Amino acid sequence: MPFTAVQAIASTAAGFLWDARVGVIPGIHLQVLDSLVDGRGAGQVSLLSAIRIASDGGTSQMNSGALHRFLAEAVWSPTVLLPSDTLRWRPIDDSTASATLTAHGVSVSLEFRFNVTGEVVGIFTPGRWGSFGGCYVQKPWEGRFRDYVTVQGMRVPKHGEVGWYDDGVWGSVWECTLLEAQYA
Repeated sequence: MPFTAVQAIASTAAGFLWDARVGVIPGIHLQVLDSLVDGRGAGQVSLLSAIRIASDGGTSQMNSGALHRFLAEAVWSPTVLLPSDTLRWRPIDDSTASATLTAHGVSVSLEFRFNVTGEVVGIFTPGRWGSFGGCYVQKPWEGRFRDYVTVQGMRVPKHGEVGWYDDGVWGSVWECTLLEAQYA
């Protein structure tokens, strides 16, 4: 379903707030809030931005899943990807490296894939927590990025897409086109 969203990223605090408005039918929308604040991952869906129809948060699975998302979406906040006390890089081959991020006692790793110009074109983990059929399960998860643009001196992808693998088959569950970015 088409959506518009605004996301704020706290790059030094490993956090984000994503506020999306999803059109269901004319005049009816869902508000989807996802966040990672102080190590606590949470999500909420509301009908017409007023009637909560689903929410969850604070479980170890949500916290880990949200931290995976933060690390993957660092392609839009590239300073997050600089080596630090909380982010370690390990080379895999000439075009792939593993990044491990630790925040609030949780560690996650993603494989980053780079093109010949050094842009991140993909991320992958064999096990990210997700809710499937009302249960948390770890499944392979992959993101794909392309069409880089320069915003305030930083190269960021204009297009991103993520999805899960189910029985070895990748299926996209989220796709976006960056309309605007501002960095403080």
